[in-house]
Amino acid sequence: MTTIEYRPYDERVPDEQYKRSLGYILDHGELAQETAQGVGAITYIAPPPMHFDLSNGIPLITERKIGFWKKPIAEILAFVKGKRTLTELEEEGCNFWTPWATRAKCESMGLESGDLGPGSYGAAFHDFPKQDGATFNQFQHLVTQIKEYPWARTHFVTPWIPYLIGRGGHQKAVVSPCHGWIHCRVIDKKLTLHVYQRSADFPVGVPSNMIQYAALTLMIAQVTGLKAHRFVHSFSDAHIYTSTNPEEDQVPAVREMLQRAAKRLPTLIVDPNVTDLFEFKEDDFSIMDYEPHPSMQIPVAV
Repeated sequence: MTTIEYRPYDERVPDEQYKRSLGYILDHGELAQETAQGVGAITYIAPPPMHFDLSNGIPLITERKIGFWKKPIAEILAFVKGKRTLTELEEEGCNFWTPWATRAKCESMGLESGDLGPGSYGAAFHDFPKQDGATFNQFQHLVTQIKEYPWARTHFVTPWIPYLIGRGGHQKAVVSPCHGWIHCRVIDKKLTLHVYQRSADFPVGVPSNMIQYAALTLMIAQVTGLKAHRFVHSFSDAHIYTSTNPEEDQVPAVREMLQRAAKRLPTLIVDPNVTDLFEFKEDDFSIMDYEPHPSMQIPVAV
């Protein structure tokens, strides 16, 4: 069975949802002067969600070129497999976590250098702690339940282990999970995946989150024998970092993207021979029909 049936590229409708969200935050957000990153952030709580009909293309943004699109996919693959150290993530093809897992930061939480912690994404997804001391693989359970009870409304995954997250000495994750609350719904053998994002750096982080969770939708559909139908992305704290220092200010880049015309979304191809969610690798994915605007350098707030 074909997991997804894309419309021909020239019949796809240019998608403006990401650009519309950027403009909404910029126009309606309020300035949060204090942030963990030490710079201001134009913040809007719960902007309108983005709904993507996957037959119209995969949501890899075209407002600027994302040449590193495989790395976010590699990241979600690593997390699904339970990886939680810099070395393990790099082995999967994800090499951008170093600034968040420094020796000093890890040691401040009682962690080994390079360990994202037992409250991190991979630990929560693959090794969620049970009351009896054992662990629970959420994605294995998700796949099994979708296969056996496709009609259920309880196909859900959480990245949040509450007692390992929080200020005041409780924190055991170098970054509190920002995304990964996943709800899958199957209707008429078609899969919709809805991801909720607690904290969303819209200019830099969100484009990576969009492609990785859209790819995850295709992966789950493939291993459960379903059609990949829709990907829905919703947010709580959506923000654009701003500063008097040009090296920290994302607003000029956002204004430039808002001037760029919408383009058609590309095609993501997944190796059809992979039937186990935990066996996917970054090289199992390829992009076609990607015609974005030029790439841009946008500051990253750490």
